[in-house]
This record gives sequence, structure tokens and C-alpha cells, in this order.
Amino acid sequence: MEKSIIGRGVLLGALGGLLAFVFARIMVEPLIDRAIDYESGRDDAQMTLDKVAGKPMGDMGPEIFTRGQQQNLGLPFGMILFGAAMGALFAVVYYLAIRRAGKITARNLALLVSGGMFLALYAVPFLKYPANPPSIGHADTIEARTALYLAMIVISVVALLAATYLGRRLAARLGNWTASLAVAVSYAVVTGVVMLFLPSLGHLSSNESAFGDFDSETPQPLKDPSGTIVYPGFPADDLYHFRLYSFAAQLILWVVIGVGFAWQAPRLLGHRAPVTAAEAAA
Repeated sequence: MEKSIIGRGVLLGALGGLLAFVFARIMVEPLIDRAIDYESGRDDAQMTLDKVAGKPMGDMGPEIFTRGQQQNLGLPFGMILFGAAMGALFAVVYYLAIRRAGKITARNLALLVSGGMFLALYAVPFLKYPANPPSIGHADTIEARTALYLAMIVISVVALLAATYLGRRLAARLGNWTASLAVAVSYAVVTGVVMLFLPSLGHLSSNESAFGDFDSETPQPLKDPSGTIVYPGFPADDLYHFRLYSFAAQLILWVVIGVGFAWQAPRLLGHRAPVTAAEAAA
């Protein structure tokens, strides 16, 4: 049964990754193209200013992969592989949770697990560090941005596990409704406090030096020494839609995993016997 659950999770994750790729290819890729064009134009304008000022100009280096290769090979391969990995992780978590699920049905448990994983692994970290297109953020901050994002994911997952454990402890005394409310409130409080203390990406030193004193990682209008704008700031509409569609692509992935597994769960598990109080306590 374990192999069947994990195998089905991998297949559903790969399917979710494929559907997310189709959505991203249609909705997100045009925004990425515009962001790359913006970045190229801004770099050209910056090079002109540096040339006039007599500053040395850096070498961007050769392009390793073309845009066509990235769009039509790299993106689908990466998203399908990522989806399969998330499907396998979901299947492992689901298998571990199934014996502790009490009276929760196999279908409802699949939806709860997928929803919880989407919340902890993507939605909450996204609130603090949302997805960005090319040209957002300085290249020197890549390592810092990656470390902060991974830290937010780890904290979110640990907080959700701790809140779930607290809810299970309270359920026997306060009832399921009150325990569920305690889980939601405690998780929201912990992650909210963490978000307040973690730095925003606009405060990273390289972003401040590159984009000015404005508290943002988004490039502001480029100005010459006299203060005249020589290149506009990054379009706000493109940034908004990129983040919206990126969120939607991840939602598609997890909906496919959760709903697909909820549909398949009774067939995979059969009519599982109710968990006794002793088994639940263990």
C-alpha cells in the first residue's frame, strides 16, 4: 500500500506540475519577457551613464541558455519534476497522518494535508517574500534572498506542526471546533511575529545601493546626476500580475494533488478500520 500511495502521489504531482506549466507558459512567460526587456534597457541606460561619468563597465558574460530553451525545455522539465517531488512529499505526509486521523475520512484528510502543505510551504512564505520576475532585486542579494525564503519556509512548517500538535492536545478537553480555532490563531500569531522580525528584501544593502533610498527591491526610475529620469521604474502592473499568476500556478499544483488524491484515496486504502483511542494516543 505504501508504494501505491507514493506512486500515485508522484503521478498526481507530475500532472499538477504539467498543468501549472501550461498556465505559466500562457500567463507568466509574457511578463518574464517584458521584465527581461526592461532589464536590458535599464542596463543599457546605466552603461551610458557610466560611460559619460568615466566609470568602468562590467561584462555581463555570454548567455548559457536561450529564452526558447528556457521556455520550452527548462520550464516544463523543472515544473513537472518539482510537482512530482511535491506529490511524493505529500504522499509520505499523508501516509504518516492516515493512522492518526481518527474519524476524518480518507478523502477529507487528503484535502487537509494538501491544503496545509500549500499553506506552510508556499502561501505563508509568499506573504513575506513573494515571487519576483527578472530585474527585481540586485544580483548580489541572491544568496541572502534564498536564505531568507528558505528560513521562512522552515519556520512556517515548524509552526504549523507545533500548532497541530497543540490542537490535538486540546481537542479532548475543548472539542474539535475550539481546538481548530486554537491551531489557526496560534499559527497566525507565530508566523506573523516572525514576518515582523525578518528583514524585507528592500532593506538588503545591495538593493539600497542599487535602487536608491526607496524602501523597495523594485527598481525605481533611473536618474542622471542632474536628477533627470533617463529610464522609468519597473512597471507596477507587471509585478502585480507576475505575483498573482505565480501564486495561481502553485495553487493549481496543490489543488490537483489534493483533489486527485481525495478521489483516489478510497480505492487505494479501501475501507480502513476506524482508529481506536489507544492507536490515536500512540
